[in-house]
This record gives sequence, C-alpha cells and structure tokens, in this order.
Amino acid sequence: MIDFIAHNLAPIMFTSVMLMLLLGYPVAFTLAAGGLIYFAIGVEFSSISPEIRLFWPLLQSHPDRIYGIMYNDTLLAIPFFTFMGLILERSRMAEDLLDTIGQLFGPIRGGLAYAVILVGALLGATTGVVAASVMAMGLISLPIMLRYNYNRPLVAGTIAASGTLAQIVPPSLVLIVMADQLGRSVGDMYVGALYPALLIIAAYCAYIFAVTLIKPQWVPALPKEARTLGGGITSLFVMLAITVALYFLGHEVLFTGIASADWRLVAALAFGVFAAYLIALANRTFSLNIISRLTQQVIIVLIPPLALIFLVLGTIFLGIATPTEGGAMGATGALIIAALKGRLSFGTVKHALDATTKLSAFVMMILIGARVFGLTFYGINGNVWIEELLSGLPGGEYGFLIVVTIIVFILGCFLDFFEIAFIMVPLLAPVADKLGIDLIWFGVILGINLQTSFLTPPFGFALFYLRSVAPAGKWKDKTTGKMMDGMKTLEIYKGVLPYIIIQFIMIMVIIAFPGLVLRYKSGAQAINPADVQINVPGFGQGGGMSLPPLGSGGGNGAPNFGLPPLGGANGNGAPAMGLPPLNLGGPQPAPAAPAAPAANPAMDLSQPPVIK
Repeated sequence: MIDFIAHNLAPIMFTSVMLMLLLGYPVAFTLAAGGLIYFAIGVEFSSISPEIRLFWPLLQSHPDRIYGIMYNDTLLAIPFFTFMGLILERSRMAEDLLDTIGQLFGPIRGGLAYAVILVGALLGATTGVVAASVMAMGLISLPIMLRYNYNRPLVAGTIAASGTLAQIVPPSLVLIVMADQLGRSVGDMYVGALYPALLIIAAYCAYIFAVTLIKPQWVPALPKEARTLGGGITSLFVMLAITVALYFLGHEVLFTGIASADWRLVAALAFGVFAAYLIALANRTFSLNIISRLTQQVIIVLIPPLALIFLVLGTIFLGIATPTEGGAMGATGALIIAALKGRLSFGTVKHALDATTKLSAFVMMILIGARVFGLTFYGINGNVWIEELLSGLPGGEYGFLIVVTIIVFILGCFLDFFEIAFIMVPLLAPVADKLGIDLIWFGVILGINLQTSFLTPPFGFALFYLRSVAPAGKWKDKTTGKMMDGMKTLEIYKGVLPYIIIQFIMIMVIIAFPGLVLRYKSGAQAINPADVQINVPGFGQGGGMSLPPLGSGGGNGAPNFGLPPLGGANGNGAPAMGLPPLNLGGPQPAPAAPAAPAANPAMDLSQPPVIK
C-alpha cells in the first residue's frame, strides 16, 4: 500500500487539491497548504520511490521564487488596467455609450441588441472587467429593452454574453495572465487574439440579424417618440468623410517630414479625429447647428473611449509601448476623461484604488500559493504524469486541444479564470509545446474557452452578475409607469444557450484555422541560416584587434611576450610549436621550410647525467 501511494503521489495530490478547490476552500491557502503537506509526505517517501526528488533544504528556494513573482514586470499591467476600468466605470461611460449607440441603431430592428453587443466590445477594450460590464449593461439596458417588448431570454443572453467579451477583447486581464504563464509576449497575445475577438463580435451580431429575419417581433425597433436625438445619419456620414479627408491631408501633405511611417500614421489619424471632435464641441457650445444632434452626440461620446483604446492597444501593436507602459497610459487617460466629464472626485479615485489593491493582492496570493504547489508537484514528477496522460491521446495536437477544451470548460464552471490560469496552464503548456502547438494559439483557445464557461448554467459567473442586478419580482417602469414582470433565472439560462453554441463554434473555427491567431508572426522577419556570415577580426598584421602577435615581432618591432611563435619560422630562428601560423584576418605568410634536426651526441647510459 505504501509503495502504491509513493508511486502515485502526483495524481493523489492533484485530485485532492482540486477537490478542495471545488468544495469552495480559499484558493491561495488551499494551494499553499496542499503543497506543504505533500512536500512533507514526499520527503518521507523519497527513500521508497526514486521518482520523488524532494528534500528539506529545497524549502529554502521559496523566498527566491516568491521574489520572482514580485519582480515580474508583466503582472504590473493588471493593476493598471483594473484601475483604468474602474475609473471609467465610475465616470458612467457605459451609460453614455449605451444611450448614444442605442439612439444610433434605434431605427432598425434589433438596434438595442446591436448597441449592447458593440458597447460590450468597447467596454471590454477599455475596462477589461466582466463583472463591471455585465452589471452596468444589466442596470442600464435591461429595463429599456424590456420596456420596448424585446424577448426576455434574448435580452438576458445578449447582456450576459456581451459582458463576457471583456475576457477575450484586448487588453483583457485573461490574456495578460495567459501570456505570463505561457512565457510569451503580452503584445503577441493581444495581436493573436484580435481577429478571433472581432470574429466573435461579428457572430453575435449575425445571430441578432438572424433573429430579426426569423422572429422580428422579438427585436422591435425603437418607436419614434423614444428617439430623443432625432435623425441625422447623413450628417454623420458627412463628418466621417471629412475626417477621412483630413487624415489623408495630414498623411500625404502636412506630416510628410516625419520619417517613421508609424508615427506619421498616428499623427495624421490624430489630426483628423481631433478636428472632428473640435467641430462637435464647437457645435454644442455655440449652437452652430452645422451638424445634427445625433452626430454631435456620437462624436463627443465615442471619440474619448476610442482614443483611449488606441492609446493603449495602438501603441502596443505599433511597438511604441510595452503592455505595462500601455496600461499606465490607459490609467492616466481614464483619469483625464473622467476629469473632463466633471466626474472625477476623491471618492471615485479612492474606490478605484481600494478595488485595484484588493484584486492585485488576490492575484499575488494565488500566485504565491501556486508556486508552493508547483514546487512540490514537479518534485514528485507530476509534470511527467500530466505529459504521459495527455501526450498519448489519439488525434495528435487536435485531440489534445479538444480534450483540454472540455476539461477547462468544465473547470471554468466552478473555478475563476485566475485559478485555472495559475494551476492548469503551467501544467498543460509543456505538453502543448512538445506537441508542436503554438503557445499563443493555445492561449487564445483557452481564453475563448474561459469566456464560454462564464456563460454556462448553472455556475457561470456572468449569470450570477446579471442575476444580482436584474429584478426578480415585479417592478415599476419609471418612464411609462407600468408594472413589469421580474426576470426569472430560467429565462437567463435559456437566453445564453445560443451564445454558448456560438462560442463552441468559434473555438472549433480557431482550432481548424490557426492562421487567425498566427498572424502575429507576420511582422517577424524570417532569417535564412544559410545567409548568416560571421567575420572574425584578425589578431596580427593587417588590422585586427591591435594585438601584437603571440610569437616574435614579425619585423614590425612589436613585443612577443617572450613566447615562441605558434607556427612557422621567424627571423630570429625561434623554434615553432608545431602549429600553423595564427594570423586571423591578415595576409598569410609563406610556409617556412622545415628546419633540419640538430645532431645530438650519443648518450652513454652507463654514466650518471651531467647537470650544468
């Protein structure tokens, strides 16, 4: 029995720790306690099983491992992006975006649903926090959509699914953690996730469009009296054309003196957008009426968050800033936007700092627990057990990806993405790498998988967030004065099912077409090893490193350090060492004729040696 436990300690440890986590015990303390307890067991069993390589002095490595977490610059992006999202949430950006985009798409069927999806994508690209996105849209959009008789399950599903876009739309916290745990660049992870994220947003919109064709009564257009900003779409297209024209003017005429193509593009784009923003502000301030109210509101509301997205993602994609620096600029930009809207206060900053500190401490504690767990698990050959378990699956890399997708999806229904990223990803990544799977591709698949698990009944986190803000009982609509029925939990579950199917289809598409992710490699310059040349400078005459030759002066008066030449003959007849001349980079001297061996007198072995 003891031998059986010793040889199977890795699966026993993994199963017991995961069971404790599923029962709801604190993650950081469960990981650390499990690591220490099984470390002690492993030390005792190390004499029985040669597979266990644990000994007490190994515990002294923990301080260095924990310091490595604190020294990780990549993880600095987490508090920066969290702070940025919380400041934008408190500045009521979600409310402004939902109201404006709802008015913009209001005249068409499903307009409010399109608005929720697009705002969810914008919030994901600015706040990156699922809870904030789902709760904000649940509080603002859900009453409006129910007021105008949208299908109730569709309303719940659209809000919950759109809120989870923060999991996969850069600069998602999930992608930062994935890149850190996979040992890859966060910038590459962002570029790799961009097309899949856009594809998911397009698939959500396509679903709403299909509903408008099949069940148009589920997604009615806004009535005319509800369109408070009126019409004016033509004015919006005119302003868009003016902005594009100003961009080309800046790019082709005004900023031609900028040498860098990237900076030239940025300057021209900023020129066109800033001009449009100034026109809208002047129209509102001085009542010029040169553009419609709808166009004015769309420009004033949309440009600040879009500019913030470019400040963060654009600088990262162009290689101007690292993700950590982009997060710092994003946090600063969020403070400026909140201040310009008159919604920045000491209470807002204090709330954001408190929440950011709690989340950062939460992440650090889980990381410390994961390091303690990892040391023990690797010491009992747990990584070898995982590798043997998964690398032998039928189907090669595709079989591995499908099985891992199922496992992570199930775990995602019970565990937070931080826990899965810090526990499972370090164990799965070596197997994926051994199978030849690109780790950025692998990380994006896991990110979409975790997004799907946020929607899955009955434990999806997004469902709990929506349930917490959706009215459970009858409530009175403040605008119409009517009593409205509450949102049932079953209606929320029914509403997310189509989006779960869309998510699984998207995962299969990303697995089948890895080029959607691997485009991050397109900017890398391929190097042919056959074209690489290594030129070693010479050490002697004719240039080199200005060092004297290691033998005689060679006729140029340089010192020879008292050493015989390494080969050939010199002018003073010093003996060579049997080596060819060492003259790297200089002209090669003609080989000298071999010297005749000196005649040695015969030795009388009967006499003692003569010492001179």
